Amino acid sequence: MTALLQVTGLEAAYGRARVLFGVDAEVEAGSLLCVMGRNGVGKTTLLNAIMGVLPPTGGRVIFDGEDVTRLPTHERVRRGMGYVPQGHETFPQLTVAENLQVTLDATKHRDRSAIDAALDVFPRLEEFLGRRAGFLSGGQQQQLAIARALVTRPRLLILDEPTEGIQPSIVAEIEAAIERLHQEDGLAVLLVEQYLELALRLADAFVIIEGGVVRRAGGAEDLHDDEVKRLLAV
Repeated sequence: MTALLQVTGLEAAYGRARVLFGVDAEVEAGSLLCVMGRNGVGKTTLLNAIMGVLPPTGGRVIFDGEDVTRLPTHERVRRGMGYVPQGHETFPQLTVAENLQVTLDATKHRDRSAIDAALDVFPRLEEFLGRRAGFLSGGQQQQLAIARALVTRPRLLILDEPTEGIQPSIVAEIEAAIERLHQEDGLAVLLVEQYLELALRLADAFVIIEGGVVRRAGGAEDLHDDEVKRLLAV
């Protein structure tokens, strides 16, 4: 398989506080890579650096053969990187339909069928199209946040702990949606997730970050190792 995303020697910092120290990771076309680790080890920082939200201080980000390390976030989105950060990010004063339409208007394809396809993944949202996003439950807002990313027709979907703090019934729906997008639609996924059980069900490969560096990487079959459990233990 061909690498869709290559991260090499990535370094990042907040002011003088260095967080990432030469991280390497790779997402092959059509695969799901799970980034794991305890809280505060640099997982979100890695995604922000990959997306240009936090400009990296070193290393390179290669997407589909192009060096995008210095490109602004919106240009990475235009090239096919869809990002769903933590926090169910939506426009709370806009309705569900308006959230999707605003996202579509910002894309280069502006194909209305992209909204229909996103709603097909999350059919629960259809009954709330006229409701303001701020009045949705946390789980519904997360579904909307992912649907907005799907409207951009990404080739790589980047998700930062999409099931955190969400009611179990919608966690199951989100997990099923990720599995469908990956297995049936062939969408490449970069998923930050701290729960080993979910990673075991979804991941093709994984990396574990500790102290801003990759401590372990491998295929899904390696997730059963005792070292993996030790690195993830709270």
